[in-house]
Amino acid sequence: MVGPLPQSVLFCCDHNAVRSPMAEGIMKKFYGADTYVQSAGVKSDMEVDGFSIAVCDEIGVELARHRTRSFDEMEQWGDDLSSFDLIVALSPASQRKALELTRVFHLDVIYWPIMDPSGLGKTREAKLAAYRQTRDQIISHLKDRWGEPKDMP
Repeated sequence: MVGPLPQSVLFCCDHNAVRSPMAEGIMKKFYGADTYVQSAGVKSDMEVDGFSIAVCDEIGVELARHRTRSFDEMEQWGDDLSSFDLIVALSPASQRKALELTRVFHLDVIYWPIMDPSGLGKTREAKLAAYRQTRDQIISHLKDRWGEPKDMP
């Protein structure tokens, strides 16, 4: 069911290096500045993944400048979880963390089961195929939730 865009969305995953930065970048590209969009991870112990950068670049979404951050860093940098209308968890660990951190807030946390492509595929092309599948899962969920994008890739 297609619904109205929220004013603010936080995407989260395990490391803020693959799925959540992809979701953040794609949402910004598709729906513009109508929604404040950020992403975070349970941990921020990795840089944004090069394969994520490559497959998003294919659809005109730039991730190379994304800086990973954890929930803790996010709050240190001034983003209060209670200021988001919706948190979209893209991994079970991030869903648990988001629910734990928001139990005192009136805010929706939803879970989208998005495949983690890291570690899949032996060749470069096989790895890219796995990351494209993850990217396309995110796109499908975005369209299902908020309709066709303003700016089609």
